Amino acid sequence: MENGRLKISLLQFPLFWERPKDNMEFFGAQIAALKDKDQMPDLVVLPEMWSTGFSMDLKKKAQSIGRDSLHFMMEMAQSFQIAVVGSTIFEEDLACYNRLFFVFPDGTYESYDKRHTFSLAGESEVYEKGKRNLIVHYRGFKICPLICYDLRFPVWSRNTVDYDLLLYVANWPAPRIHAWDTLLQARAIENMAYCLGLNRVGEDPNGHHYPGHSAVYNPFGEVLCFSKKSGVLQVQLNLEYLQKQRDKFPFLKDADQFNIQYSL
Repeated sequence: MENGRLKISLLQFPLFWERPKDNMEFFGAQIAALKDKDQMPDLVVLPEMWSTGFSMDLKKKAQSIGRDSLHFMMEMAQSFQIAVVGSTIFEEDLACYNRLFFVFPDGTYESYDKRHTFSLAGESEVYEKGKRNLIVHYRGFKICPLICYDLRFPVWSRNTVDYDLLLYVANWPAPRIHAWDTLLQARAIENMAYCLGLNRVGEDPNGHHYPGHSAVYNPFGEVLCFSKKSGVLQVQLNLEYLQKQRDKFPFLKDADQFNIQYSL
């Protein structure tokens, strides 16, 4: 029932490098454990490229990995009657994408392709840029899901459609974690929306350390949950609270009007 509340579980864990089956087995167990503990949420959030890690070397396997990863998310959503969101490598029409799927409890889904591919890691050489934003309607909430590097570009996330939750999945490394913390908080404040960021933890074979810092902020930038540790973060969002704050502080009505010029 859509009651204006959204219970979310953020799965902040290390990833098995380029081992999709191991990641599926692991995250499947984590989701099942939520049911065993009677903590099953409305929405489970998985990290960016949750089935492989942030790899640039899997283009030839993208078709099978993407298909299997999506099938796993659909299976989890239907089996536990929850929504599941996260990104995976995905091939379509001979092009590869860092594609986020938002899978509904009935197994249907919507997708978003990462707009800002991370050129410093060569992502722009492997994966195509996305061309559109996505707004998901779920349990009364309007959700804008984005991916990692998108966080640095505020125009792309500007709240021109009155979304309620801005959601980022990421592989954000330790040397730039202050930017992650600061920008997540800023996105919440400037968009008068809840802002959620899920980062992974652990290290990858390229020597990058990921410190977590997954968090959820309210529209005033106040922390609702935060963690540096491997594990599950739980939060519940209240749509009535958000609407009351927007009525009291209608900052979005004074926002500048603009059009985005796409460069591909």
